[in-house]
Amino acid sequence: MLLQIPIKPIPILEILVNKNIRLFIKREDLIHPQISGNKYWKLFYNINNYLESQPEKPLIITFGGAYSNHISSVSTVGNLAGIQTLGIIRGEELEKKWKDNPTLVAAKRNGMNLKFVSREEYRNKEKLTEFLRQEFPDSLIIPEGGTNENAVQGIKMMLNNDTKDFDYLCTAVGTGGTIAGISMFCEENQTVVGFNVVEDSSLEHRILELTSRRNFHLTDAAFGGYGKINDENIRFINDFKTKHKIPLDPVYTGKMMQKIFEMIDADYFPEGSKILCFHTGGLQGIEGANAFLEKQNRNLII
Repeated sequence: MLLQIPIKPIPILEILVNKNIRLFIKREDLIHPQISGNKYWKLFYNINNYLESQPEKPLIITFGGAYSNHISSVSTVGNLAGIQTLGIIRGEELEKKWKDNPTLVAAKRNGMNLKFVSREEYRNKEKLTEFLRQEFPDSLIIPEGGTNENAVQGIKMMLNNDTKDFDYLCTAVGTGGTIAGISMFCEENQTVVGFNVVEDSSLEHRILELTSRRNFHLTDAAFGGYGKINDENIRFINDFKTKHKIPLDPVYTGKMMQKIFEMIDADYFPEGSKILCFHTGGLQGIEGANAFLEKQNRNLII
């Protein structure tokens, strides 16, 4: 399957000229209006392989938080393909106020059934998954964030002849599937940089369980924690969109791009480097982020 995803240069900025660095962004967010970025590729083999097994009553079950891009994407796939979906949502308190959450409202509109569980129950996913397998033996159960071996194979589709001519490949990191796929299938001479948006000491170990190569580096881009948005993040995202006409989400790609500029300024990348950043989508999360920011009387993401 070949899709032409544009690679856009970031127009000349003083910081790039002074360092003789060329910076580009691959617009995976344009792949589909609702199933955007890496989520499309992480689901590609998971769902196609499942459907090839011809289940009598297809059912896709997955996990996510209140504003999960993954929940949104799976619900859209189910709606488009006519497959029943079930989302296991972290936080039982959300059951009474899900109608105030744009991500969950959209998931319900797509036909997804939602089951809200306590945070303690959600943390014990192995037990929860085993219970679901017993109750729904013919279902496809996809992990939180979609990360598994099928997802890693799907991420291979983000790499092609156009991505070979770069020294550095950069991606935001949540559950680790995307960076594992890029690490596994990139060129020998390329270095992969992962921008960790969640504070998780076990992340590197989980990535190494999915890729056989140690060609990646992780750097902290959490900016206060997963899903946390400070005023500097908002200013950066809005300024980037104004200058480059490219929207960034506040949880993943926005934080990655902000950190990249900080690293360029700090001489992390050698002079003359050619850098490719992957825009992994997640723009649906802007609506929920703005609803939260509005309640705090803070500036919104444009």
